[in-house]
Amino acid sequence: MKNKFRTVSKIALVLIYFVIIAGAIVRMTGSGMGCPDWPKCFGYYIPPTESAQLLFEPNHSYKKGMMILMNHEAFLVAKTDFVSGNKFNSYNWEVYSKHDYTTYNPVHTWVEYINRLLGALSGIPILVFTVLSFWFWKKNSWIPIISILTLMGMGFQAWLGKTVVDSNLAPYKITVHMVMALLIVAFILYLIFASKSNYKPQKYHKTFFNLLIFALILSLVQIVLGTQVRQFIDEQTKLIGYEKTLWLASPELNFYIHRSTSIVVLTLNGYLWYLNRSKSLGYTKIKLVVYAVILEAATGIMMYYFDFPFLSQPLHLVIASLLFGIQCYIVLECLHKKRENQLA
Repeated sequence: MKNKFRTVSKIALVLIYFVIIAGAIVRMTGSGMGCPDWPKCFGYYIPPTESAQLLFEPNHSYKKGMMILMNHEAFLVAKTDFVSGNKFNSYNWEVYSKHDYTTYNPVHTWVEYINRLLGALSGIPILVFTVLSFWFWKKNSWIPIISILTLMGMGFQAWLGKTVVDSNLAPYKITVHMVMALLIVAFILYLIFASKSNYKPQKYHKTFFNLLIFALILSLVQIVLGTQVRQFIDEQTKLIGYEKTLWLASPELNFYIHRSTSIVVLTLNGYLWYLNRSKSLGYTKIKLVVYAVILEAATGIMMYYFDFPFLSQPLHLVIASLLFGIQCYIVLECLHKKRENQLA
């Protein structure tokens, strides 16, 4: 049972990272409003593939919630199930008023739809390991508790996704949505670590641990700042189009903080690597942290100095998310060794 639990937890972790990748691609392609409603897409379980499917059709069976686009001015929503007549009857329709988005782009629609499918798919292993987690109740009650919190977190994350769409991509809601995804990552990493049978021969070092916690918090702050910089770029795109050289011509303060703090992140994690090596602490994953920080800095430089090369933006976010996850796991390793020392 323990092996099954860990396997399902690992599958869930991989799927959550796929969702993060998909979300990053949604942001890169500007597909966040590809589906103007939630949880369906234009009122369909499988969204339309061409704009003609969103035009009014006579003698057509419409289900409640299905949308049509009228003169590129407004989405209309079917009030109830009905079969249309030869002529359009406004009595059967109401204006979709949650936001004023009135565009259909098949690429944006399907990018967003796949993102949602991955989100729904990732919930399945989380539900499964939550059921399996009760096998651990007597040995470690935190495993079923964190499993339940993860499941609840996925429900909350789905609701956040709805509010993001309903708000027409409000910046602060996108940030909360991202932070919640990272919290779910942290929960799943705890479950994977806590259900292990054997642990590596490592050492607890107070300075290393305290600096690691600070580095983890700093990574989270950087991710939040990064989402705000990304929002600024989205706004610039709407104002000046895809003139990439002008996107950061006059950036806001949070960009300079984000860029300057990256030097602190690189220095701090480099020192953690040095401490781990010089004190022989045994935290081998610190190498992955350093590699991730270097790659993160490289993609940041590419975006700023080379006008946002293709995929540089989603890579920047995904690497930051992986960095956060690796740091979380090392924190768990440190805490385990700390508890062992206290019990010794």
